[in-house]
Amino acid sequence: MKKFICLVMSGLVLFSSCGPEEESTPDVQDPVVEVVEDPKVETPDFNADSAYAFIQNQVDFGFRIPNTPAHDSCGEWIKEKLTEYGFELNVQKGVVTAWTGEKLNMQNIMGQFNPDETNRILLAAHWDSRPYADNDTVDRNKPIVGANDGGSGVGVLLEIARQVSLVNPNTGVDILFFDAEDMGAMENEGTFGSVNQQMNTWCLGSQYWTQNQPFDTYYKPRYGILLDMVGAKDATFPKEGVSQYFAAPQVNRIWKEAEHLGYGDYFVKKIAPQITDDHTYVNQNTSIKMLDIIHYAPADNGNYAFGHFHHTHKDNMDIISTETLKAVGQTVLHVVYQKI
Repeated sequence: MKKFICLVMSGLVLFSSCGPEEESTPDVQDPVVEVVEDPKVETPDFNADSAYAFIQNQVDFGFRIPNTPAHDSCGEWIKEKLTEYGFELNVQKGVVTAWTGEKLNMQNIMGQFNPDETNRILLAAHWDSRPYADNDTVDRNKPIVGANDGGSGVGVLLEIARQVSLVNPNTGVDILFFDAEDMGAMENEGTFGSVNQQMNTWCLGSQYWTQNQPFDTYYKPRYGILLDMVGAKDATFPKEGVSQYFAAPQVNRIWKEAEHLGYGDYFVKKIAPQITDDHTYVNQNTSIKMLDIIHYAPADNGNYAFGHFHHTHKDNMDIISTETLKAVGQTVLHVVYQKI
């Protein structure tokens, strides 16, 4: 945060009764403005191998589906890592209803670094995995491990948390892991009154968080960055429509910084269609502007898609690239440390 200190020296008019001449009035000095900036903190190097290991850790737990032991164990591990890295926990537990009518025990896990700092940035990802492989041709009703869809965003953010613990960025950093994002209705199944009704079966954790803010005082970071599916080889991240609508200045600045860092092949200068993701509900239901860094690329049919492995059993560690993790992680780390 820049601090502005103004020092004003007023002119003094002096009169004398002892002599025939009146002393001249000194020149009035212009106000002296001293600009004091927070000391620059050099951006650490993002360790993509460490992020990769964090993704592997999640996959090793198994399917992170609410109401399962693997989900609960992974949640405890995430909280332990945030605590280990000096983040103050703010965990929100609740019950949400899936499109099937099942009641889901979910928890949104937030860690806050420098909690008393008013200048804050919010980083988010979802930590659950998809209970169906509904884009696959085999075993469609079986869950996927979600290495990219879920695991990659968490892996990148945990590595950012680790770096923050080693070098204080002198700003407030909030890392939020949404639950129950991937519990939406299966493709082409279910009866819904509208497209919005179907879309609202997704992102149950962020819907709950935005409608039940777990803070004693007003919470307003400068803006938020959501990471979703950020680990696949040769991934591209266009300027997604909802992000561009609500947070265009932040999107444009971050994509420009990514290009300067050498990651322009990942952060492409294309506007992509709007999607429903956790940032959609943050933008709609709160005053927080949040953008989405998400793998979203033109498909063979001319539409945009999330990769051939999306919601299939191919979403495993084989598709995870340390080069992609580095591009995303280093860019976001740069944004945090340079207070962009």
